[in-house]
Amino acid sequence: MRNVTSNTQKLTTLAVLAALAVVLVALIHFPLVPAAPFLEYDPADIPIFIGTFLFGPAAGLALTAAVSVIQGLTVSAASGPIGIIMHFLATGTFVLIAGNLYRARRTRKAAVLGLALGTLAMTAVMCGCNLIFTPLFMGQSVGTVVQMLVPAIIPFNLAKAAINSVVTYLVYKPISRVVFGEKGEKSSATA
Repeated sequence: MRNVTSNTQKLTTLAVLAALAVVLVALIHFPLVPAAPFLEYDPADIPIFIGTFLFGPAAGLALTAAVSVIQGLTVSAASGPIGIIMHFLATGTFVLIAGNLYRARRTRKAAVLGLALGTLAMTAVMCGCNLIFTPLFMGQSVGTVVQMLVPAIIPFNLAKAAINSVVTYLVYKPISRVVFGEKGEKSSATA
């Protein structure tokens, strides 16, 4: 019976986090880099990062897939399948790196390292994705996209992932206490 309750709690929490991610992208989105106003910041990855730290990288990857598809079919429909794929690849990379590091060692140091390495990996993946998909989506040449990497794409993705990482770090522990009770996580986490 306890296992059924635990699984129900996990699915319910992941569903709430997915819904929150979609609501956040619908309500909060604005340009960060003047050179590329079409690159808009949104906090939608924060619930995904929290779900990853709560339940592990596999749950985080499933959450990423669900949110990518829901957002891609609703609030971010203009980006179509390309937006879904780019979101899944970028956030999925972050989730796998940060989630595995944090799962291996649930400490503040591991959380910070995971969030930092996830930020760098996500930025690298978005550089590759932009080189492949932006010419298809926006009709730009690869050369034009290459010229946008340093002044716009890299700073935007670093800033977006870093902001979402800092917020995740600040709100994760209180949320963990709500989900798992006063002690926080199921294991001896200190992050």
